[in-house]
Amino acid sequence: MTPLLRGVYLLEVETRMRNLYRSLNEKERRRYAAAEADKLGHGGVAYVARVVGCDPDTIRHGRRELDQLGDEDPVGDRIRRPGAGRPVTEVKHPEVVEELQRSLEHRTAGDPMREGVLWTDLSPRQLAGQIADETGTQVSQRIVQRMLRNLKVGLRQMAKVLPGGESPDRDTQFLHMGTLINQYLADGLPVISMDTKKKEFLGTLYRQGRVYTSQAFQVFDHDFPSWSSGVVIPHGLYDVGRNEGWLHPGLSRDTSEFACDSLRLWLEHDAWRLSPDFRELLLICDGGGSNGCRTHIFKQDLQELVDEFGIEIRVAHFPAYCSKYNPIERRLFSHVTRACQGVLFDSLQTVKSLMSRTSTRTGLQVTVRVLEKIYETGRKASEAFKNNMPIDFDNILPRYNYTLSPQMPK
Repeated sequence: MTPLLRGVYLLEVETRMRNLYRSLNEKERRRYAAAEADKLGHGGVAYVARVVGCDPDTIRHGRRELDQLGDEDPVGDRIRRPGAGRPVTEVKHPEVVEELQRSLEHRTAGDPMREGVLWTDLSPRQLAGQIADETGTQVSQRIVQRMLRNLKVGLRQMAKVLPGGESPDRDTQFLHMGTLINQYLADGLPVISMDTKKKEFLGTLYRQGRVYTSQAFQVFDHDFPSWSSGVVIPHGLYDVGRNEGWLHPGLSRDTSEFACDSLRLWLEHDAWRLSPDFRELLLICDGGGSNGCRTHIFKQDLQELVDEFGIEIRVAHFPAYCSKYNPIERRLFSHVTRACQGVLFDSLQTVKSLMSRTSTRTGLQVTVRVLEKIYETGRKASEAFKNNMPIDFDNILPRYNYTLSPQMPK
C-alpha cells in the first residue's frame, strides 16, 4: 500500500495550492497537480490529490500530457481531448431524434411536393413530454430546441411572397420595363417609383413591432378605427437612380388626385434641384389602386400635371399580381416600416418625425411633407378626355405603357 505523505507543506501553502488549482481550467489543473506531485516523488500523487481535492487518475493523466509536451501539445488549445465529456442526449439515445422526426412528419406542410417543409403546432415542452411517453427517455425543453435547430426547424412567420395569380404579360412587361429603366438611367433621367403605403391610424392604438423602452406603451385592447383621432395615408416616391425617397402623408383618401398631387409636390420642391434642366421622366407604378392602368381619371390628372410643368412623363405599370416587384416596396417602404415599428402614432408630428429618420447604410434619405387637402372619391374623367386622349400608347402592351406629353393651349 502506497504511504501517504503528510505535513509536507504548511497549511497556508496548501490553502494557496487549493485556491490556485480552483482558478484554473481542466487542462491547467491536471498539469499543475502533476507538476506538484513530481516535485514530491513517491507518494506525491496521493498527497496532492488530497490537498487540491481531485482524483489521483487526473494527476496521472496530467503526467502523461507533461511527458508528451514538446514541439507539439497533444491537446493544443483544447481543454479536453476530442470526444471527451458526456455524450449529448441525441447521441446517447438516438431514439429521441427518431421520435421527434416522426412527430414532425405527421405535420407536413400543405404542399405535398415539398416534403422537406415541416411544421408543428406543439411547443418544445409538449414535444419533450411526447418523446418521454413514446421512448421512456426524459428530455428537457432545451434539448428539444437543440434538436429542432439541428433539423433546421425554427420559429418563423409566414412569408407573403407567392403571387395570387399569374399574368400572361408578366415576362414581356418585365423585359420592357427593364429596358426602359436602363435607358433612362443611362441618359441621366429620373426613374421614379410610385406607390401608396398602408394607411395608419392616429391615436392610442396597437402597432406591431418592438422598441427599446423603459416601460411598454399602453394602448386600447381593441383596434376600432372609430377610436382613432385620424388617419394617415403615406404616398411614396422613390428615385431609383439616386436612392432618395419622399413620403407625402395624406389625411383623407387614396385617390388618383392624391397620387398626382404627391408627384406635383415633388416636382415643385425637389425635381428641379436634382436635375435643373430635365424635361422628361419615367414613372413606374402598380397596375391598380389610385394609379391604376385601367382608370381614365389617373391619366387625366396626370395629363394636367404634364401640361402644368411642361414635361414629358413616360408611364410603365406593373402587370397584375406583380406589385411586390415595385422597387419602392423593398427600397423605401420596408425601411420606413422598420423605422416606425412599435412606436405609438399619437400625432401627425410623431409620424412625420419617425418617417423622416428613415435611413440605410447605403445612404437612403427620406423627405416627408404632409398633404392636408381633402380628396373626394367617385371622380370620373370627362367624356372629352376619354374620346380624345392626347396620349401616345406603346406598341408593346399599350395598356401598361404610354407617354404623356404637354399639349399646346388651343
